Amino acid sequence: MTGQETAAQSPPRDTGSEIRRHELAAFLRSRRERIAPEQVGLPRGRRRRTPGLRREEVAQLSAVGVTWYTWLEQARDIQVSVQVLDALARALLLDPTERGHLFQLAGAVDPTPATVCPAITPAVRALLEQIEPYPACVQNSRYDILAHNRTYGLLLCDLDEVPPEDRNCMILCFTHEDWRSSIVHLEETQRLMAARFRATMAGHLAEPAWKMLLKRLRTQSPDFREAWERYEVVAHRGKRKEFLNRHVGRIRVDHTDLWLGPEPGPRMVTYAPADEASRERLEKLHAIALERGPASSG
Repeated sequence: MTGQETAAQSPPRDTGSEIRRHELAAFLRSRRERIAPEQVGLPRGRRRRTPGLRREEVAQLSAVGVTWYTWLEQARDIQVSVQVLDALARALLLDPTERGHLFQLAGAVDPTPATVCPAITPAVRALLEQIEPYPACVQNSRYDILAHNRTYGLLLCDLDEVPPEDRNCMILCFTHEDWRSSIVHLEETQRLMAARFRATMAGHLAEPAWKMLLKRLRTQSPDFREAWERYEVVAHRGKRKEFLNRHVGRIRVDHTDLWLGPEPGPRMVTYAPADEASRERLEKLHAIALERGPASSG
């Protein structure tokens, strides 16, 4: 058998995957080299010759092995989990477009909160504005905040200062100090949220986004771990809530979920004032929010 015949019978190489690996390696190198150590809280030092971050620094910031990350930049054929991609995106300070590019090159689906939701039409955005001065937002079943009006943006914290990937009510309720301190009955709220999350997650057990959110909550919050281990489940329902807003004081509201489709997916969450004092304080909060400019769409 000739050499040509042997080559002809060899299995074809997956050139598409190989090209993506090399593109991924080049993209990671370029993003690493543009970040100054000071941007991520690392000292520059006197003997630094590498432009930007070193490989071992990216590995440290992402909590992955140096050898493994080096292989990734060498375009080795290795498996990359969505959790690692998420950690790399955070360590390299990727913006939403760059983050999407990273996951696409890795052939993975980004499990973080969606930035685009078909249910959020121009009419829904207009309705969020029309509900003002009352707070309202649109959340998906995973508690990602997909859009909100200006009053909601200042209700529990300055939501526009929260990175888009962290705008999730579960994460905020269990890990964000301003958000937590604004909830009058925090322990009860956390217990009910964990119970609703457990009930809803039953239909999403195999989905990476849900598993990643659960892992993050269990890792970062002892309060969540305690509530989660109760194995309680409750359904969504309206409820009176009390907030202690840093701008206008105590607010009592009635919470209502308005579902945007036939399935329990995206919903508009509204807060109507429960008394005259709360109505006046919400109007005052809305006036403060107007001075800040338009709300973020999430």
